Amino acid sequence: MSTLLTIFTIPDLRRKVLFTIGLLVIYRLGSFITIPGVNPVAVAHSRPPGQSFLDVVNVFSGGALFKLSIFSLGIMPYISASIIMNLLTVVAPPLARLQREGEEGRRKINQYTRYGTIVLCAVQSVFILVWAAEQKNRLNQPLISNAVSIEWFYVIGIFAITTGTILLMWMGEQITERGIGNGVSLIIFAGIIAQLPGMLWQMARDRDVDTFDIIVLWIMFLLLIAASVMLTQGVRKVPLQYGKKMQGNRMVQARSQSIPFKLNSASVMPIIFASSLLLLPQTVAGMMGDTAQAWPGWRILQEWLNPFAPQFYKQIPYYVIYTLLIIFFSYFYTAIQINPQDLAENLKKYGGFIPGIRPGSHTKEYIENTLNRITLPGAIFLSGLALAPYFIINAMGLKANQNIQGLAYTFGGTSLLIIVGVALDTLKQVESQLLMRNYDGFMKKGRIKGRS
Repeated sequence: MSTLLTIFTIPDLRRKVLFTIGLLVIYRLGSFITIPGVNPVAVAHSRPPGQSFLDVVNVFSGGALFKLSIFSLGIMPYISASIIMNLLTVVAPPLARLQREGEEGRRKINQYTRYGTIVLCAVQSVFILVWAAEQKNRLNQPLISNAVSIEWFYVIGIFAITTGTILLMWMGEQITERGIGNGVSLIIFAGIIAQLPGMLWQMARDRDVDTFDIIVLWIMFLLLIAASVMLTQGVRKVPLQYGKKMQGNRMVQARSQSIPFKLNSASVMPIIFASSLLLLPQTVAGMMGDTAQAWPGWRILQEWLNPFAPQFYKQIPYYVIYTLLIIFFSYFYTAIQINPQDLAENLKKYGGFIPGIRPGSHTKEYIENTLNRITLPGAIFLSGLALAPYFIINAMGLKANQNIQGLAYTFGGTSLLIIVGVALDTLKQVESQLLMRNYDGFMKKGRIKGRS
């Protein structure tokens, strides 16, 4: 509590925090502004679809998708474009050269990322609008107003959704530059957290769930948060040592350092990629309609890979496939993020080495072996964290409760890791600001105070 009060006593930090909160409030208000041509009354009585990729999009958009808001896609197209650009910088030599050019190269890559965001928004918004035009609410009313032609609805809808995502992208960049924390991550964080009170209220009103079950679920939720913190903070430190250097007239030994390799270098990306692939059969089947349902192979695939179906809790293939996909994408994304060859060359260039390991190829092999050893347990821990809510619900006999299922899915592995990661990162930035404030006594008008 004293730390929070200290934040608001420092003018610069208070300004950053209030600026961040103000933009997040604007984001949440904009989530309730519907696309032009949508009937807000009909949308209020609509039933959200299940068994499709739209549920994933709705989670990361803060529930704006099922409201048919101008922020329906949230900030996810920008994140998808960033991931695509990161992959292209590995396989495309021109982009790799741009990345090595420093600040100017990164500025150009960011510009290409923004262009890619616009393209992805335009394409994804078409699917959202086609889905919205075909939906009806619980009262069998269309979600689209009859006063608007369908062609005009598509045109203005694409423009509104794309503009909303670009606005969120700009707000995220402003928070990063002028506020506190990572702007894009905080927008996703705010969207996920905003859904928690409503879901808890629905669960509290549900007569099928007694008080004891709610207490147990809260305890399990706190344990999952603790496990997420452990996974996020877990590192394997590889010691480094540098040769001697001249300091004044003396030859001194450089201070020993270390390389911290995270237990989960890929963060939540493996869960996002694995979930997207597993939801693909349901998405394709939903688009194909009766054509897909007529083929027995689709029905079997949906039964195996449908996390919303009642028989999901007895389907061992889903658990196995989901775990294997998370492990695969953990290794894949770690390989993209960390290049042992470049790391070994940079250490050799600047005179650094790992004690007991020869520089060059031996250092590269040592780093690769270290990454392989820590990535596997991290990936298994990550997959267990993603499946833990469903195991808990199955063990407690609550698998038939839709409110509990929705809460578990919304605040499962992906969302929980995002919440914990963003909260820890923001707290670290606040602590660094407070630490800088404590060191202000050493500085006076830009000069270090000392003896004359």
